[in-house]
Amino acid sequence: MHSLRERVAEARWRRRLASTRSLNHSYRVGVGIVGGLVVAVGLATIPLPGPGWLTVIAGLFVLATEFTWAERLLEFTKHHVKRWTDWLGDQPVWVRLLIGLATAAFVYGVLVVTLHIMGVPDWVPGWVPLWR
Repeated sequence: MHSLRERVAEARWRRRLASTRSLNHSYRVGVGIVGGLVVAVGLATIPLPGPGWLTVIAGLFVLATEFTWAERLLEFTKHHVKRWTDWLGDQPVWVRLLIGLATAAFVYGVLVVTLHIMGVPDWVPGWVPLWR
């Protein structure tokens, strides 16, 4: 089984880019910048409602197409996410519901605090239970 980086490197378009040193270097720099920006946006949005961790993993996926360290970090992350989901799947329903409620309460709390600090937009109806 080949790694993600090896599969990308074996692709015809990637071999063509790798044949020219300046193109190869520019491509790797571009992948590093794009992947780094996606990871940074993901890290910044982790405490906010939305796909923060998913964005971080997507950025690692982009970086792992070219960099061994990112590939190892992505594998580490996938392993621990699988362990978490397996553990959660083995728990009784009440534990899963409790974790789901705690997660929803945390996300709602972060949303309320964020809107309190930044201000509630005018387009939010008055009946929505947020601080004004």
